Amino acid sequence: MKTLQIILILCILNTLSACGQHPEKTIKNTSEKTKTMKKSDDYWKAKLSPEAFRILREKGTEYPHTGEYNLHFEAGVYNCMACKEPLFKSATKFRSDCGWPSFDNAIEGKIRYERDTTLGMTRTEIICNSCDGHLGHVFNDGPTNTGLRYCVNSVALDFDGEEKIAE
Repeated sequence: MKTLQIILILCILNTLSACGQHPEKTIKNTSEKTKTMKKSDDYWKAKLSPEAFRILREKGTEYPHTGEYNLHFEAGVYNCMACKEPLFKSATKFRSDCGWPSFDNAIEGKIRYERDTTLGMTRTEIICNSCDGHLGHVFNDGPTNTGLRYCVNSVALDFDGEEKIAE
């Protein structure tokens, strides 16, 4: 059992390091920090599942290829699981095979970008501009004309179908 846990940890670290191996260009923070929801850890623990709390509030990562929205391609909008703020339109989602939902663009002003040097890598963390929830990271290896790949934890997202999209 312990050997299996070690192998699983090594696989996850290998997957995470593969996400950080692309040369990092400067991703500019085009959104200023908005007035965020100032809530206590007790508030978020009561509102979120333990896994969502771990990811959104403690900057965790879900296991690759396990998330509900990894291979989800319905029309609609992806919102922040914590505060329900719209973050990504389904038209910007693409199949990246990295193990997490991937988007090539965020809804303007909804994401904040911060430098992340954890795990011995330099990456750009993406954070909900409304509630400060950790969403994942953005990389400069996207296949579309934006050149970006927003690599997002499914647990950090909530999906609303097409009829609920606000333009």
